[in-house]
This record gives sequence, structure tokens and C-alpha cells, in this order.
Amino acid sequence: MFASLRKKPVSRPRGPVHREIEVNGRLLPLTIREHARATRITLRIEPGGQALRLTIPPGLPLREVDSFLTRHHGWLMTKLAHIPDDTTVAEGSIVPIRGVDHFVERSDKLRGLAETLVLDGEHVLRISGAPEHAGRRVADHLKREAKKDLEELVAGHAAALGRKVRSISYKDTRSRWGSCSSDGRLSFSWRIAMAPPLVIDYLAAHEVAHLAQMNHSAAFWSVCEELCPRTAEAKLWLKRNGNRLQSLRF
Repeated sequence: MFASLRKKPVSRPRGPVHREIEVNGRLLPLTIREHARATRITLRIEPGGQALRLTIPPGLPLREVDSFLTRHHGWLMTKLAHIPDDTTVAEGSIVPIRGVDHFVERSDKLRGLAETLVLDGEHVLRISGAPEHAGRRVADHLKREAKKDLEELVAGHAAALGRKVRSISYKDTRSRWGSCSSDGRLSFSWRIAMAPPLVIDYLAAHEVAHLAQMNHSAAFWSVCEELCPRTAEAKLWLKRNGNRLQSLRF
């Protein structure tokens, strides 16, 4: 999500600026960063609506930024109103796993891995440990599931392309779901374990496709769709539901 307005560059010391802005009664962190090739102001809402990012042309004075934010305050209010409120995961929460909502239930055990069950037709994620550690236990389970799915999917897609993956890492990134370096290092947000299998497969295919095309050109998307024929469907799902996955707090 973004809004933009063309501006004429004016000299100003470079370097990121961090501040806060109030929208709908919430204080959100705002990062203002110059980009050498930027010709206009670009405002983006980070996934989950927990932060804002402004990219500006080199040398643009901060008073121009303030004016831009004032003019687009209504736009921000509207967009943020459609993003789910911050939700802290605890016992009794509902957390999706591979696209299926699970009720978080705590066992009497102090230790042990989480397990998924179906009880009376309801999908349950049963965790161990103290109540205050519930969020961490759920996150640990999602990390394990993401690793299990993605390593198998990445291996299959890489083999199909005849490319080698140097390493795979898992992070809690908010600005992107995955990344691929030029030397074959792939990184994924473990939150993708909450998405349906189709979307997890798409993400694996997307990053592996970068091993052949380090860009988002037509050639890249052709490779991506060859690996994952339902790419368009998966992208649409992420666009519509990604904020929910990012809004959960563990």
C-alpha cells in the first residue's frame, strides 16, 4: 500500500530519520530514508500495519515530508482501519497452521513439543509450558513447520531448475516474505507456515526462481509460474490475508 507525490529535490543531510506518527489514536514508528534514484515521496505501510516507511529523493527537506504526511493522513486512517488489530497469541487464541485455524490449548505438561489434534471436529494446537510462554511455544511450532515444508519444497524446485541452494534461514521479517542472495542464500519468514500449502509452495518457488533471474522481470515470472502454476492465485491470497499473519504477536 502506498501513496506518492512528485517532489523537486532540495539539499539536506543524508541518513535515515526515525520518528513516530499518530494515526487513529495509535503511535506508529516511521522511518524516513533517502534513495538515490527516488524522484518522488513513497509511503508504505509495513505488513501488519505496525510501522510506516517513507522513501524520499536525495536532499528533500523534512518540511516537505511533514506536508506530505499531513495531506495523506486521511489515506493512512482509511488503510490502517482495514488492517486487523494487533493480537497477542495466548491460550485460547486462534492461530492458522497451513491455512487451517487452530485453537491454542495448553496441556498440563511443563515441557514437550506442541502437537496438532482434531477434537470433536475442532483443530487444536496443544502446547506445554507456563501460560506466559504460550506465544513462544506457538511460534516455535510454526518455525519447525515452516522449516519442514520449505526445505522439501525448495529442494524440489531447485532440482527442477538445476540450481544449487547454498543455505536456508528463517526470520521474522515484516517487509518481505522471503529473499534470495546472488550467492544462493535463501531466507524466509517462518510466519508463512500459517498460510495454505499453495502459498507456501509459491513462496518457495518465488525465491528459487531468483536463482535463475535476480529480478522481477517477465522472464522471472515465467520461471516462477513454471515452478508454481498457481502463482497468481497464491499472490492474491497473500495480498488479501498477509496482514492477518503479520498482525499476530508471539
